[in-house]
Amino acid sequence: MTSKSSNNWGILAQYEDPAALTHACEKVRDAGYSKWDAYCPFPVHDLNEAMGLPRSKVGWIVITGACTGLLIAVLLQWWTSAVDYPITVAGKPFWAWEQFTPIMFELAVLVSAFGAIFGMLALNGLPRLSHPLFDSERFLRASDDAFFIAIESKDARYSETATRSLLESAGATSIELIQEDQA
Repeated sequence: MTSKSSNNWGILAQYEDPAALTHACEKVRDAGYSKWDAYCPFPVHDLNEAMGLPRSKVGWIVITGACTGLLIAVLLQWWTSAVDYPITVAGKPFWAWEQFTPIMFELAVLVSAFGAIFGMLALNGLPRLSHPLFDSERFLRASDDAFFIAIESKDARYSETATRSLLESAGATSIELIQEDQA
């Protein structure tokens, strides 16, 4: 079923508005494509569901980072104040955890924030300085006022004619064949 030229990256289809994009995403998802994405200048309600995307893993990365930061803060402060260099201050026990609460909170927030940033970048495959879509003049409007679907030729269901036909039937206003970067 695959019909690919050697330097064909895939197909880019433009849609009129968010509703048309969402409807087209449902059609592409129902057709069984797996290597495709939608691009729009602002978040579109229900687009994740229309694309069939699972829930994000970033939340789990953030909670893991928060727990790790909290554990590091507790262990560091316990070690320094109760084991390595115990000093009695105002008659308090060596391990009076209450005084360390702000540090535990701050380190939990710090490590979870780093987890959120680097986890999001890793899951999105960023930074990516070059992509075949960046060569399309039309695609530059994705950050301004246009809505797109791009289907990669690496997809098992990809066929240039069948994929083009599907995107046209989904209401694409224009379709462009994207060529692979020639570096």
